[in-house]
Amino acid sequence: MRVLDIDLDFFLADCCELAEPGERPALAGHEPWSREAVRLFLEENCGLSADRPIPGRVFETHDGALVLWKELIEKGLLTVPFAVTHVDAHSDLGIGKPGPGFVLNSVLPLAPDKRADIERYYKMKQLDEANYLLFTLAFRWVKALENVRNPRSRPDIPSFAIKNEAGEYASIRLSSFAQALFENKNGKEPTIPFRVYDDYRTFRSSGGYDFVSLAISPRYAPKEADALVELIGEYIRPI
Repeated sequence: MRVLDIDLDFFLADCCELAEPGERPALAGHEPWSREAVRLFLEENCGLSADRPIPGRVFETHDGALVLWKELIEKGLLTVPFAVTHVDAHSDLGIGKPGPGFVLNSVLPLAPDKRADIERYYKMKQLDEANYLLFTLAFRWVKALENVRNPRSRPDIPSFAIKNEAGEYASIRLSSFAQALFENKNGKEPTIPFRVYDDYRTFRSSGGYDFVSLAISPRYAPKEADALVELIGEYIRPI
């Protein structure tokens, strides 16, 4: 199965610095794409159709995708492992606080069927919109990952992402000293194919999607970008 995971900040002229809680970034320099450009990307690059909306959800912060996926898995609607196309100005793999350390050192040593305790990680303030995708990998939910980035995205892909001989990102295999201590019990962490599209124009979806989601991410996008939510929502059938 395949999911399309979109962040509104992808559709900006440039990436925004993280705004203070309750604030939005300024519009100047971060203007949203035109409606025509957004529609063209969704239809030509992602293969979506407003006539055939895909089941999904719109939420405020991007970690809502992790909550949605867990809900769908528990209902038997989403089968693991699944492929993720992450359309976002950021990798959401743990750069910045709280970072990847907790996942690598405290989640990976756990038995795989005990890892997806999302509520506990929220209470511990270790899970947020900047590292939720790393948790998803640690849960062994993802079989392949694509990151389609804004042309002005800043470098934020962690060093555990492996490059091939051509210098292109090729795979991710999570590991840590703590994880290695429990490898005989838990098995090896999977090697996840990982492709990065710095130029979104080179991306074409390799197939249809089973679910789609959109994060507004208000601290990463000016309020003027919210006008695109309704447009993108034309391609989503709320669930």
